[in-house]
Amino acid sequence: MELQIDRERLSRELDELGAISAEPAPVVTRVVFTEADLRGRRFVKDLCIEAGLEVREDPIGNTFARWTGSAPDIPAVATGSHIDAIPNAGRFDGTVGVLGGLEAIRSLRRTGFQPRRSIELMVFTSEEPTRFGIGCFGSRMMAGALPIAAGDKLRDPEGKSLDDVRRAAGFTGDLSLIPVSKEKYSAFIELHIEQGPTLEREQVDIGIVTAIAAPATLRIEIEGEGGHAGALLMPQRRDAFLAAAEIALAVESAAKATGAIDTVGTTGICDIFPRAVNSIPSRARMEIDVRDIDGTRRDVVLASISRAAEEIASRRNVTLRNELLNADPPASCDPGAVAELETACQTHGASYRFMISRAYHDSLFMSLIIPTAMIFIPSRRGVSHRPDEYSSPEAIATGALVLAETLSRLSRE
Repeated sequence: MELQIDRERLSRELDELGAISAEPAPVVTRVVFTEADLRGRRFVKDLCIEAGLEVREDPIGNTFARWTGSAPDIPAVATGSHIDAIPNAGRFDGTVGVLGGLEAIRSLRRTGFQPRRSIELMVFTSEEPTRFGIGCFGSRMMAGALPIAAGDKLRDPEGKSLDDVRRAAGFTGDLSLIPVSKEKYSAFIELHIEQGPTLEREQVDIGIVTAIAAPATLRIEIEGEGGHAGALLMPQRRDAFLAAAEIALAVESAAKATGAIDTVGTTGICDIFPRAVNSIPSRARMEIDVRDIDGTRRDVVLASISRAAEEIASRRNVTLRNELLNADPPASCDPGAVAELETACQTHGASYRFMISRAYHDSLFMSLIIPTAMIFIPSRRGVSHRPDEYSSPEAIATGALVLAETLSRLSRE
């Protein structure tokens, strides 16, 4: 029987999952361990059980749905992504890789294919950093890239620890059980929307990712002196926000100074206190994202930002606390897995190009323990993390078909 993707069913399931949200459609908000996130997990688990897969969860909530192969004791082939969504997001980020991965498995089963290696769908906990300030902590812990102490150290905006929140959501057990040995899996392939305009602009079906840029997150807290906006004259001011504004401009300058198109810097958070129109800001807290496919070059940018922040703080007579929250290594995709993706595209007549992922994904951390590659499909106008995020049913089905072909090849070995 010919390998085919049930495009209508896959589109319907993406719509149904998109409707599970803390906010009305078309907005999707599923922050980790909230009620909407737990309902979304239940929806996906039910589909996996219906497909005849064996489902289990680890103590952080990573979910694994396995199709057992004829040689169950050898390393498995895996695919998957995430279903959590930042506030005011769209339907396709992460979910295409989860539900597309499930449909890829179902399509293989419909042909009567029997894998030698087991095929496993992974649904990672909290790829987004919304609640705890760090992304991918499910896959980070699987890869051993996040210490077990993070369960108590990581706090949400309400001061609740990761351990407290996961246990309240029903995920108990020792976090030391989460890391996965390198012998458990032979390959990991993630299907994802591009979140950029390249594939749509060039009218290419598939992006085969060869490298993933690495993020670093810098938190800067500034302490100045508040006062009445009318009474405290300009020469005497120690305005924390103005220092923050200068630092934000220094972030832009440092990123541009490398001369490399792959270096990017963003000040995504700048909170001030007391946030009153007639009060001088006495405190500011910034969170800065710096990324590059070249880890050394990225770290040069981080150092430049830190030096600039110290100079600005000294000149403006404010105090500074600088904390590096994470600095992850860039990832190169596995050449063998990349070659299998190319063969799968050729087999099914899908046009393709090689490309870099400038957004990071769970694949960044899977690559630390498993030979990894990624499939990108076109995103309309490159929009993502917004309610109007969109990839067509045809594009999604093509991605799922290439994934299914690749899983079949990798699981025969």
